[in-house]
Amino acid sequence: MTRTMRTRTLKTLLAPSLLTLAMFAGATQAAAPLRPPQGYFAPIEKVKVGEPAQGCDATPTPYTGSLQFRSKYEGSDKARATLNVQSEKAFRDSTADITKIERGVSKQVMQFMRDGRPEQLECTLNWLTAWAQADALMSKDFNHTGKSMRKWALGSMASAYVRLKFSESRPLANHQEQAQLIEGWFSRMADQVVSDWDNLPLDKTNNHSYWAAWSVMATAVATNRRDLFDWAVKEYKVGVNQVDADGFLPNELKRKQRALSYHNYALPPLAMIASFAQVNGVDLRQENNGALKRLGDRVLAGVKDPDIFEEKNGDEQDMKDLKIDSKFAWLEPFCSLYTCSEDVLERKHEMQPFKTFRLGGDLTKVYDPSREKGEKGS
Repeated sequence: MTRTMRTRTLKTLLAPSLLTLAMFAGATQAAAPLRPPQGYFAPIEKVKVGEPAQGCDATPTPYTGSLQFRSKYEGSDKARATLNVQSEKAFRDSTADITKIERGVSKQVMQFMRDGRPEQLECTLNWLTAWAQADALMSKDFNHTGKSMRKWALGSMASAYVRLKFSESRPLANHQEQAQLIEGWFSRMADQVVSDWDNLPLDKTNNHSYWAAWSVMATAVATNRRDLFDWAVKEYKVGVNQVDADGFLPNELKRKQRALSYHNYALPPLAMIASFAQVNGVDLRQENNGALKRLGDRVLAGVKDPDIFEEKNGDEQDMKDLKIDSKFAWLEPFCSLYTCSEDVLERKHEMQPFKTFRLGGDLTKVYDPSREKGEKGS
């Protein structure tokens, strides 16, 4: 065999191996475990010993019933902008246990990440395990308000859980059985949320779809499911492609006097999805010519001068919600994605720390820990 023939034979033998290696490298890269932004890896702040922790409240009764709830806008016209006090009370009463687990898990995780008391962690995991074992919030009998509650609750719980799952203190290491039960339930609920909100007509796609996508993104990272991650990114793109050239969302402009509030309400889930996507190698910042930045800037301008929105849709804006600092928690992920102006950073610093249970609790702690202070938040 000549040297040339030997070289060719060697190349022929090596070729599949090199191809296999290239494929393997690609697959490994594609299958890198999903992760949250860096702040979620923070350890427990300071393990406190001695003084006992506050007791664990009784587990809220797992909600396994029909998800048919009255809307707080019952009787309103198509703008869905006028609150119905009676139906809002009925809604609050019927969803009390759901709200209790949302708020409670968020608060307990914040306390545990601050104090590190084992009983705080056990309380949280016992609550979530009870709801997981009951397969709560999974009813197929639902209306719009019901499926909305499902995705809000999933987003609240899964995003708080992400702090436990990824903390370098590894608090779940000795609770693997409970973790599997909880993650299995989150996973099933996310599948249902996808079914609830997938492929809606564009005129029906609004802030609800963005919040659904956030709950699925938080679950994707909590359970390392790439299919859920991809769906959340797809819905994000649908959402930001609704932002017009001036930074307005046409479907939220329909909300009359609450248009500015609803533009602001659309920002937290979109900013969180973009932030989570970014650390997993998917850069969404420039989608639709930087639509997320355009939307954020338009809302901040509207808060300064609400006439901008009144001139656009003809309605004087209700500013009540926009006086609550936690409504601007989206500034944390937003200013980690884009360079915020000195003016915006100053406003952000005045409102910090941001704590909001629908985004998993203590966002300033995660995104801007040097600014963490005090007990403010929701």
